[in-house]
Amino acid sequence: MKTWIIANPTSGSAQAKLDRVRDLIAERPFVELKVTTEPGHARVLAAEAADQGIDCVMAAGGDGTIHEVVQGLAVAASPPRLALLPLGTGNDLARTLGISVEPVEALALLDHGVLRPLDLMRVQMDGKTYYGANVSAGGFSGQVNEVMTDEMKSTWGPLAYVRGAVGVLPDLTSYQTSLAWDDGEFERVEALNVVVANGRTCAGGIRVAPEADPSDGLLDVVVVRHGSLLDLASVATRLLAGDYLGCEEVSLRRVRRIRITSEPGMWFNIDGELIGNAPVSFEVVPGAISVLVPPEPVPAGPEPT
Repeated sequence: MKTWIIANPTSGSAQAKLDRVRDLIAERPFVELKVTTEPGHARVLAAEAADQGIDCVMAAGGDGTIHEVVQGLAVAASPPRLALLPLGTGNDLARTLGISVEPVEALALLDHGVLRPLDLMRVQMDGKTYYGANVSAGGFSGQVNEVMTDEMKSTWGPLAYVRGAVGVLPDLTSYQTSLAWDDGEFERVEALNVVVANGRTCAGGIRVAPEADPSDGLLDVVVVRHGSLLDLASVATRLLAGDYLGCEEVSLRRVRRIRITSEPGMWFNIDGELIGNAPVSFEVVPGAISVLVPPEPVPAGPEPT
């Protein structure tokens, strides 16, 4: 199986692991390492792999690297299968799929992994189309992204987004938001935060959609309604515990498509990358690509660490 490993040397601890990866693939003549040199390069390489008939593209990096690779694969007429070599700080899609962060185990999936259909999110905003593999968050989460710094991520690790939330909590805006579910009409929702999820976690293991199944042909949409600071603090605490879906301020709905408008504009990210605050639509693309995963089924609920 001819494989390209598309590696981002700036993802998490990637640089320290790349030499080991080179050693591990030295005796694999059909595996070639492609190292990115600038933002967007992984997307270009993934598209080239599809054009050249490469059998498998392994995204080596964090969720941002996977996001770029998916942009290149999603538009290909016959995309290669996807494999993951988690080298980032979050590795959330890998966590949902049960893929080990150990390079030896992740590379072994090239030999012993099983193919699983992977849905994608087609996201349209301001005339542009994006594809997401894991989670898109808007509103409160978008504000947290705006105040995040590299130093904060480095110091707080998986809790960095929670630390960022503390900084903006007193200034959170109650957005005037309208949602249209599937083909329905728009309805007003007092939403502080909207999470559209294909995977289960973001920000390094925070279970924003703990019951999501990335191959069920549906998107999990979690809405956090505005409440008092005390109520929101409780939501944040239960979010860390992975059971915030039980809060009165939180609702879950599964759909094929959702459209969102908000005043003021609600900022959205896709797989951690900010895209803007214009009206946005999300649509599931069932089984858009195939991904190599461990032979054991991946249960819903707590993910492996």
